[in-house]
Parts: sequence; structure tokens; C-alpha cells
Amino acid sequence: MSFDKVFEHIVKFMRVEPNGNYRLMVGTDSQVHQSHTTFITGIVILNEGNGVWACIRKVLIPRRMLQLHERISYELSLSEEIVSLFTEERKNQLIDIILPFLYEGATFSMEGHIDIGAGKQNKTSKFVKEMVARMEAMGVEPKIKPDAFVASSYANRYTK
Repeated sequence: MSFDKVFEHIVKFMRVEPNGNYRLMVGTDSQVHQSHTTFITGIVILNEGNGVWACIRKVLIPRRMLQLHERISYELSLSEEIVSLFTEERKNQLIDIILPFLYEGATFSMEGHIDIGAGKQNKTSKFVKEMVARMEAMGVEPKIKPDAFVASSYANRYTK
């Protein structure tokens, strides 16, 4: 489906309960296969405690991307591409849905889920500062493992 359709679904989901607590999350995971590498980007709108709408975007690269930094960087590039489609105008449209309900506790945030972890045993820990800075530069709250569930769990499920 086109991004316009994805955006329509998100708007429709939020309008059902405009006083909700919404988290718009984007994250990408990858899997190296025999002859290609599969990248899945998850786009998730969560109304805390009251449901979720989600979809994925699949990209196949016709080679085995074995260099970890290259793969993590490309994952983030795909997430950045989707995040960039949420222009200021589109983000304002989403904020306008909850705006009349702010004083009743309605919230909206946007997160970039990065499939990396800071733990010493984690092979991706050396990339945390770089990848987090890239997400912050886009004006999106970065999340890493274990909080990056859109990348490490939802998108991961579809990379196999």
C-alpha cells in the first residue's frame, strides 16, 4: 500500500479515540539469507492499553550483507526514509487529532526503534552513539534494545 494509505489508516485509528496516548513507532530489522538480505520496516501506531495498528515494508537486497555496520546503517536509512515521510504537516495533522484532549491526558510521540543494544556483550554496542544521533537529528525519540520492540520483535518476525 502507498504511504498515503498508511497515513490514512493511522489517522483513522487515532480518530476512533482522540483522547488516547499514542506512540508512532518506526523500526527496521534485517536477516541475511542464502542469496539476499531481507529488510523489514515496521510502522506502528500504538494507543497505550487500547490497541494498535501496524504494517510493514519489505526491501530485498540481492546479496548477503555480512558487514554488521553496513547492515545496521542500512536498517536505519530505511527507517529514516519512512520517518521523513511524516512531514511537519503530517505530524501536525496527527497532533491536531489529540490537541482538544491534551488537558484530559491525551499524548502523541514519535519514536525510532533501532535494532541495537548497549550491553557490552552486544556486537552492535559500538554503533549506539552514531545511530542514536542520526535518529535524534530527525527529531524522533530513539529507542534501543530492549525498548526497540518494533525493530527487534515486530519487524524481526517478518525477516525470516
